[in-house]
Amino acid sequence: MNFKDLGLIEPLIRSVTELGYLEPSPIQAKAIPAVLAGRDVLASAQTGTGKTAGFVLPILQRMAEKPRAKHNSTKVLILTPTRELAAQVHESIQQYGRYLPSRSTVVFGGVKINPQIMQLRPGVEILVATPGRLMDLHNQRAIQFNEIDTFVLDEADRMLDMGFIHDIKRIIKLLPRNRQNLLFSATFSDGIRNLVKGILNQPVEIDVAPRNATVTSVTQIIHRVDKSRKTELLSHLIRKNNWTQTLVFSRTKHGANRLVEQLAKANIEAAAIHGNKSQSNRTKVLAGFKAGEIRVLVATDIAARGIDIEELPCVVNFDLPNVAEDYVHRIGRTGRAGATGIAVSLVTADEMPYLHAIEKLIKQKLDQVAVPDFKPRHNSPDLTTATKNGQLLLGNPKRIGQVIVHQGKAPRAPTFFKGRGQ
Repeated sequence: MNFKDLGLIEPLIRSVTELGYLEPSPIQAKAIPAVLAGRDVLASAQTGTGKTAGFVLPILQRMAEKPRAKHNSTKVLILTPTRELAAQVHESIQQYGRYLPSRSTVVFGGVKINPQIMQLRPGVEILVATPGRLMDLHNQRAIQFNEIDTFVLDEADRMLDMGFIHDIKRIIKLLPRNRQNLLFSATFSDGIRNLVKGILNQPVEIDVAPRNATVTSVTQIIHRVDKSRKTELLSHLIRKNNWTQTLVFSRTKHGANRLVEQLAKANIEAAAIHGNKSQSNRTKVLAGFKAGEIRVLVATDIAARGIDIEELPCVVNFDLPNVAEDYVHRIGRTGRAGATGIAVSLVTADEMPYLHAIEKLIKQKLDQVAVPDFKPRHNSPDLTTATKNGQLLLGNPKRIGQVIVHQGKAPRAPTFFKGRGQ
């Protein structure tokens, strides 16, 4: 099957051919005909499967057949959870639609609002936005919703995780009732199922990958290490393996900043990207990483959403995520579009509950490879025996607290931040 078989018009086929895409991915093969037919779509696909093209290509084709949007209006609204993902989706729209007349723009927080107001004034056919900034613009009457006939909710699971559910519901109430709805998510969680009940109308349901499955093109390795030697081990691996472009995940913003400072002392070019960084800084850092000027990019989970780098060779979990599903999202940044990649996790004794929750989720025992001179002195208890009534107990609860795993899931960290305009 090729893109022409899906019913795409010549300008779109020309653009995807020039970008080197010869045949559609499974999500594209199923989503494009459904969107072209005007159907609502509920799609689940892992990172790196080409889902963005799955809705951008048919949307561009449908917009080419319609009148232009009026002043301060748009025909298509695409909501994304983060600035980086919004910018990435808009970049795809520009690339795929280079031979079509449709106008598009992207709006998000962290930058001045006045230039965005000016961009919206003549009207655009396609608008990509984060929820917070979109509501700010609507409240200032810079964008009206009455012409919208297509609504896309991208990375819907992450939207819910970031606390955007109330913003999403407010936005949906403002949209015309007669519209096409496209919802894309990495998983079909209970929260997603509840959300779509009030949005989608008899949707075409697409699930192109087993839930919580990791891509087979990624080699996954565990290195056990003492906490005090994590940075030293990371520096050793970067030099020994000559990693030139490495995405490293930190659990916290402070941890990301500290790791960048430590790597700099080891003469390794690194930069951090997270919510506390300004948008101009995040854009500059990401561009430097893509260009190979920055060897190591240290990111938090939220900031990493939308980072799309072709042939990224390596992902490192400096800290294991405390939500097992995030491990799948993280390592999906490498091994994309048929390429191979490696995912390395540096695991300390107190992170073993997270590791076992991940292994239970993905139904796979991960290889543990010892690194000479870095074998840990602090070993964890045998998790198969240190359980009671389905609960995992580590050490003396009076001294170090109690870590509990319910049904193989690691404890979720409390959420203190409700993102707005991220």
